[in-house]
Amino acid sequence: MANVMSPIIAERIWALPLSGSAVKFLQYLVSRSDFGGALPVRQKDMAAEYGVTPQAVSGLMAPLCDLNIILRPRSGERNGNSYRLHPLAAKYESPEDMEAAFRATLVRIQAGDLPNLKLPAYQQTPPTPTGRPKLQVA
Repeated sequence: MANVMSPIIAERIWALPLSGSAVKFLQYLVSRSDFGGALPVRQKDMAAEYGVTPQAVSGLMAPLCDLNIILRPRSGERNGNSYRLHPLAAKYESPEDMEAAFRATLVRIQAGDLPNLKLPAYQQTPPTPTGRPKLQVA
């Protein structure tokens, strides 16, 4: 069974305005999630598994929710603490499953049914200089 993580998050996680602890917690959430982003674990159970207090879990999740990487259920749909990863941030069983999910997600975003991720614009890294570096000893 393959495990394909969204390249949108995997390749841009370094650019996210998150603390190192929130990035580490996101990695825990991705590993703990079902394919497609469902998080089958309650917040108090996350706290126990992760070795922090439920308040600490709330603090780690808040910036992820602000970026729409983690989606909170609408108040009428709450079933305990049923959070989920945004479909563009979730893991999938295969590249084909991910591609199909991304297509459906983009349609939902355009229809206003799903918020888009709030990620910083992609900045291409500068090219590496060619040749040997010019090293001088002062």
